[in-house]
Amino acid sequence: MISNDQVHKGIYQPHMIAEGLRANARRPVVYFPDGTAQTGQQVADEISRYDQALSALGIGRGDKVALLSGNRPEALHVTNATMFNQSCLISLHAMGSVADHAFVAEDSGFETIIFDPEKFAGKVAELKAAAPGIQRFLSFGPCDFAEDFLAAVAQQTPKPLVSPDLTGQEVFRLAYSGGTTGKPKAIASTHASVAAMFGIMMSEWEYPREVRQLLCAPLSHSGTVLFLPSLLRGGAIYVHTGFDPLAVLQAIEQHRITCILLVPTMIYALLDHPRFHEFDLSSLETIFYGASSMSVARLKEGIEKLGPVFFQFYGQAEAPMTISVLRKAEHDPDNPLRLASCGRPVPWLEVTLMDADGNEVPDDTPGEICVRGPIVMAGYVGRPELNEEAFKYGWLHTGDVAVRDAEGYLRIVDRTKDMIITGGFNVYPREVEDALGSHPSVAVASVFGIADDRWGEAVTAAVVLRDGEAGDVEGLIAHVRKLKGAHQTPKAIHFVDALPLTPVGKPDKKALRVQYARVPAES
Repeated sequence: MISNDQVHKGIYQPHMIAEGLRANARRPVVYFPDGTAQTGQQVADEISRYDQALSALGIGRGDKVALLSGNRPEALHVTNATMFNQSCLISLHAMGSVADHAFVAEDSGFETIIFDPEKFAGKVAELKAAAPGIQRFLSFGPCDFAEDFLAAVAQQTPKPLVSPDLTGQEVFRLAYSGGTTGKPKAIASTHASVAAMFGIMMSEWEYPREVRQLLCAPLSHSGTVLFLPSLLRGGAIYVHTGFDPLAVLQAIEQHRITCILLVPTMIYALLDHPRFHEFDLSSLETIFYGASSMSVARLKEGIEKLGPVFFQFYGQAEAPMTISVLRKAEHDPDNPLRLASCGRPVPWLEVTLMDADGNEVPDDTPGEICVRGPIVMAGYVGRPELNEEAFKYGWLHTGDVAVRDAEGYLRIVDRTKDMIITGGFNVYPREVEDALGSHPSVAVASVFGIADDRWGEAVTAAVVLRDGEAGDVEGLIAHVRKLKGAHQTPKAIHFVDALPLTPVGKPDKKALRVQYARVPAES
């Protein structure tokens, strides 16, 4: 007799991948940077061979495997194959340092690393010396100090993809936080939480009818997350090796791209490109954007140039991709507060704003965004003290401070750790950044606090100017003072060519604080 457990078994990502590839077996589902394309059947065959190669090398259920690769086909296949193999994937960011990767190796205990030798042989050689716990080095092709993983893959014969029998509680991926507020933390993702995330993405995200998605994000990270929704909607992804504004503009026109995911700094680069107006971008129906706040002035400019194509998602690694959404029709260019919003919570989660004592705050009062529901992480691995803090009062505490209006829209004013206390006043950098961004000379700004004997913290700004604009500190200070008052006005403004970014494309305020701690303001 079949048990009720089998009748009601959950459906998780490996099953969805196998079924999606089977349904799209005969048509191209992914186009790679080298000009090649693979059909659903070809992708399924490669996943099967990679899965078998891992098993043949003794890598299986629960084993931790790190991946360091550029956007090449092998990265997609390894990422998917580990789910069928039931090993646990740890993606190392291409922009991370050897010290960063060595910390992850020691913290997680991974013993196997798979890497792209064309880009990372030198870095992995240094990592081999810095992290003696790594026992096995597998490369995409020949490498002096590693086994040729592709040779092992070539020995396998494709078999039909069959999802493993899963409970949903298996931790199949460790994602390390960016480390902007201390040492990176290992965030445990289960099959159940990620399946819930995909359910929200499929129901709430506004995909075009025909999905031709341009992918600039790393395939080892969010790039693979975008592959499955595209597949299930019968679409295709066009993979780029990275973000280059001119190449993106050319690709949108050439391939009639209908949707793309970008972080705000990428959107600014497109809007500011001197050849922007040369390209036919009319096929573009949706720009998914998130990861950090976007300047209200720049968002309004984007709507004027590209039309109502912007869709915002808000989430974090601990509750990935979609806590709230701001739909395309909700981007009202005549309503600055709405454009500053990250939308309304999706109905698949509970979301509230809390004060420091765990009480829900009323509308129009700053409070920390707190979440509970099926997408929330299993926890930080090996960090019980952080889990106690993160899950205090029975909610995930995001660290993001927001206000909620009467219609339920959330407007993030900043990270709890980025709030500036100056002269006894609380200043939220996002509000000062929006004020600076509304000045016609400013392309992008980042606001942060610097220790100050008089004020406690001095409001400080790093500003990137638009092309051809001259820096006018007094003019910008007067502009902010008029909009926000004296206590929120920067005490120092520094003009920079570009803001430092974290690996996920957010302005790196930790780096800015260090850089400008003792530097006088521009004059």
